Amino acid sequence: MDNKHSSEKSEAEWKEQLSAEEYYVLRQKGTERPHTGQYDLHFENGDYHCKACNAKLFESEHKFESGCGWPSFDEAVEGAIEYIRDTTHGMMRTETVCANCGGHLGHVFNDGPRETTGQRYCINSVSIDFDPTGEK
Repeated sequence: MDNKHSSEKSEAEWKEQLSAEEYYVLRQKGTERPHTGQYDLHFENGDYHCKACNAKLFESEHKFESGCGWPSFDEAVEGAIEYIRDTTHGMMRTETVCANCGGHLGHVFNDGPRETTGQRYCINSVSIDFDPTGEK
């Protein structure tokens, strides 16, 4: 990862802070298996924060069931996400990372609900934490 994010830590510090799966997804741009994440079918009211640095990323009012197997949102908190062109695996996608720490979250696609933003933020559950109070 580049060093322009405000939450700069060494990879050793990240490995100490994060579980092996969290490190794989957030720092090595991995992906959890579909339909296995704790927030895939989670629809309580509250906010979703970056698992690595606790920055607020999404609000529950923008979460929807897409059937893709990962938590889906139609909108992110303004300024919370950085967008990176991703051409890995022979695909053309837009990667989403935490604007604060650079942690990999997932990807955003243009196949979300037409009645709202038309976007589907496909996010790894392991990349986020849920705060039911909305006051983390």
